[in-house]
Amino acid sequence: MPCILVVDDEHHILEIVRKALEPAGHQVTTTDSGRKALALLRERRFDLAILDLAMPDMDGLELCRKMRSNPAWSGLAILLLSAKAALEDKVLGFEAGADDYLVKPFYVMELRLRVRALLRRHADAAPAERLQAGALALNPATFQVCAGERVALLTPMEYQLLHHLMSHCGEVFSSDRLLREVWEYPEGSGNAGLVRMHIKNLRRKIEPRPDAPTYLRTVPRHGYTIAASG
Repeated sequence: MPCILVVDDEHHILEIVRKALEPAGHQVTTTDSGRKALALLRERRFDLAILDLAMPDMDGLELCRKMRSNPAWSGLAILLLSAKAALEDKVLGFEAGADDYLVKPFYVMELRLRVRALLRRHADAAPAERLQAGALALNPATFQVCAGERVALLTPMEYQLLHHLMSHCGEVFSSDRLLREVWEYPEGSGNAGLVRMHIKNLRRKIEPRPDAPTYLRTVPRHGYTIAASG
């Protein structure tokens, strides 16, 4: 049974999320504080954390950064909840290490779909051996990628995205296709901006010059590909 940690200082939101996810077979733990959340993470294993962006003692961005800085939690998926819908706020969330971003108020069905997509990586065992594509080497045991002399720790969503692209080196994928094939979003339910943000973050981690990518390239009007000669 997937274990989900929900962190929000609004208790009615905690109840909405609990009632939405428990009938789907998830074990839900709630808390109203970022500091309490860190204590829970040290005590127990969770598969997914759902974090409110605006909290008084520690906001969701700071909490997300702390979680991403601890290697013990590198496999934890993170979904941010926020009333802020501006692109700049979403960019900040993804740069802090979030895997997905859901704007309040949200539909319960959309929350369930996002959670299902984020938890998908737990359904199948990771491949036993490292994946190599040109100068890129991906380690499924550590969620680390080596790009030449650069070594970077990936979030679960970044890992899934890069693994899929490296497994099909030279093939071009549209954002819609990546949403379906990597994270199993139903047709029309995903957001292409999610792919763009993760591509941007991956380039920042692996490319010598993110503005002129060597490995993870854009094919105009078609999508993204890992260069076979990268």
